[in-house]
Amino acid sequence: MSVLVVGMSHRSAPVALLERLSMDETVRNDTTSRLVERPALSEAMIVSTCNRLEIYSVTNSFHSGVQDVVEVLHEISDVDIDTLRGYLYVRYADAAAEHMMVVASGLDSMVVGEQQIIGQVRTAYQEASGKGTVGPALHSLAQSALHTGKRVHSETDIDDAGASMVSVAVDEALGHLGTSVLTGRTALVLGAGAMASLAATHLGRLGIDKLIIANRTRSRAERLAEHSREAGVTAEVVDFDDRAATLSRVDLAVSATGADDFTITAADVPDDRVEDLMLIDLSMPRDIDDDTATLDGVHLVNIERLHKTISGRGDHHSGHKEALGIVAEELQAYSSEQRVRDVVPAVSALRRHAAELVEGELERLRSRTPTIDDAEFEEVTRTVRRVVDKLLHQPTVRVKKLAAESGVVSYESALQELFGLASEGPSVAVDVADLPEGKLTEDPATTVKEKV
Repeated sequence: MSVLVVGMSHRSAPVALLERLSMDETVRNDTTSRLVERPALSEAMIVSTCNRLEIYSVTNSFHSGVQDVVEVLHEISDVDIDTLRGYLYVRYADAAAEHMMVVASGLDSMVVGEQQIIGQVRTAYQEASGKGTVGPALHSLAQSALHTGKRVHSETDIDDAGASMVSVAVDEALGHLGTSVLTGRTALVLGAGAMASLAATHLGRLGIDKLIIANRTRSRAERLAEHSREAGVTAEVVDFDDRAATLSRVDLAVSATGADDFTITAADVPDDRVEDLMLIDLSMPRDIDDDTATLDGVHLVNIERLHKTISGRGDHHSGHKEALGIVAEELQAYSSEQRVRDVVPAVSALRRHAAELVEGELERLRSRTPTIDDAEFEEVTRTVRRVVDKLLHQPTVRVKKLAAESGVVSYESALQELFGLASEGPSVAVDVADLPEGKLTEDPATTVKEKV
């Protein structure tokens, strides 16, 4: 059993496709349940953000596991198999573990070093745990990845490369407004979740004069407004249905709701505006209709635009190399621990096999030497068992040490060496499109051949 990652991100897929695969909590929970019902998968968790969709699972077969994941994605999204093949990537075994650590550290983010992703990985783990689709393997990996992310943010200055998607989006907006501060300006914030809260906080730091906040659940908007007031920023709450009426008196509008319908459309933008209007869409699927950008004096920044302008930002930051070093260190520790854990069943099987042989030979000896008394037979029994224990001690200690220190021995290779069974193979990091044709099909009855 090994960890498998099948996913796509801003690095591999267009925003329009990521938007089609975006999942809210309800869809994520349904999807993880579907995944663990598949024959090749036993555990599953899903990380779904504005710029990535990744399924982490535990599989008993590489190719069957990939096929099961892709078929579930096809069922959930209605995106055809061939399209999925063209944009999905696969990470397996140690490569999967390394990928989760890199993601949790913010090193694979659109804004390298952003801090929101570690919370999103934690939420994905907690949701799947609550649903019962996380077992020992994903639990161990998620804890290691979260620990790695914490180390990266606390021990390096990678945070300086880009604090968040929010800050980068607001910087884009400031460029259009021709200013570096928001003194004397008014902003509308739609939503009251993590991204909306970050936006309100960031706008406050830039000197925004007033915030107007709207959310479907008004009480949450009231809480966000109160936090803003405590930070010294004037804040007003309006009903969500009245949001369009505020656009005539704001310079900036930020939407981060993840709603099924657009929160701002071209028809919502008033014709009698005196100043330009800056719109920032931080949601996936999109909150703000692209048609708004066709209006005179309206500028739109959304995930797609950010994707084009800042992908890979921070890759050469001074803290990036140090962060990768921490990932390598944590990966080695995680992999060593897993290899030792995987070798234990093989060692236990060997000891059970030896004990059965000893008992068989002792019974044979007893039947062939009926005159031996109980005391003598007991001494012979202890002697034989001591000899077997001593013979097995060094090999079992050695196999665990090799597993921990060199990676030479895994559970599969231990079985191969000790019992003559075949191993499953090394870690894999490929794009789904690079897998042989015929592995993935819309016909679930198709047989999957177990070779790359």
